[in-house]
Amino acid sequence: MDKLIYIIYPLLLAALLIGSKVAKKKEWNEEAFSLDQMKMLQGFIAVMIMCHHCGQKNSASWIDPSYYTGGMEFFVPIGFVLVSFFTFCSGYGLYKSLKTKKDYLKKGFIAHRILPIIGTGYLVAMIFLLVRILMGENLSQDNNGLWYVLGLKLANPNGWYVIVIPFFYLAFFLAFRYIKKEKTALFVILLFTIAFQLLGASLDHNDWWMRGEWWYNSIHLFVVGIWFAMNEEKLIPAIKKHYKLFLIIGLLLILPLYIVSELLKGVFSYYAEYWNAPDKVFRRIVSLSGEVLFSSVVVLTAFIISLKVKIGNSFLKFMGKITLEFYLIHGLYSELFCFAFCDSLKSFYIKNQLLYVIVVFALGIPSALLVKYIIGLFKKLIAKRK
Repeated sequence: MDKLIYIIYPLLLAALLIGSKVAKKKEWNEEAFSLDQMKMLQGFIAVMIMCHHCGQKNSASWIDPSYYTGGMEFFVPIGFVLVSFFTFCSGYGLYKSLKTKKDYLKKGFIAHRILPIIGTGYLVAMIFLLVRILMGENLSQDNNGLWYVLGLKLANPNGWYVIVIPFFYLAFFLAFRYIKKEKTALFVILLFTIAFQLLGASLDHNDWWMRGEWWYNSIHLFVVGIWFAMNEEKLIPAIKKHYKLFLIIGLLLILPLYIVSELLKGVFSYYAEYWNAPDKVFRRIVSLSGEVLFSSVVVLTAFIISLKVKIGNSFLKFMGKITLEFYLIHGLYSELFCFAFCDSLKSFYIKNQLLYVIVVFALGIPSALLVKYIIGLFKKLIAKRK
């Protein structure tokens, strides 16, 4: 085992906490839910997701034992929790923008909020496709080349998020644009979320859209984020009033809920189709319920902590500016330098795990900046044509 990999844990902790400030007794971090704080948090989460994907390539129980090195087991099962931070922030941010920006839903919402996400995801997918070609993948097999271009199959294995989240942005737009009562609009989005998760649970694992539980097991925090933003004038004072109680309950629930979540998945499983279980949909729903509870408590507890701890340093601010781009592009390198590119093609295997993570991060940063630059050029070109 490469024991040097364990340095990742204190480095991540330092990256998050250097420059942070803890509020004094009876004082609060009034910027806990500010755009600046949320962007920095999401930038940090993007790095954690990179570790999650790297961990899946060296510390996951399902990989070939000859490639298992260990040390990053912590990151392997928490990907859905990390993405839950993104979905919460997205829901929260959309509602706050709705209430603070004039004609937010009437002036180019789709063009300014949805299309850039889709465009960024597609650009990275085409970069992945080019690399797949260079690595020798046979794109004529099962017409994969066509499906990759159309986006019906993912050239970027980690690109599912930029397919899912635009649907929820669109749901938010339609609900709050055309439904007068906000509570009704929220309820409609809740129904949409439940329907989306039930659809995901009804489908077997496949090579197309909704190909696995990761497509739907973190999206519930989107509607929670909207709900929190709608009620924060009541919620935040209540949390402050009983802060220790809420914090203790949240912290005490995390480990038991994680155990319950893992137990439910172990007993019921998302993968019951592989032994032809007649109740496979029910099994997936039960597995999902444990993850819904666990991720919700983790995210809400983290924001409870943020009421007392204000994060802030140059690294977090920098990562907060390239969160989406880094999230999408780093997977190119976690695939290129693991044991097999996209599980089937010859790669440039880096066996030393610390070096592997460093290389993925070091190449991911400039690549993310390049993607951001290219998307910026497209935006300027479109603006000129208008």
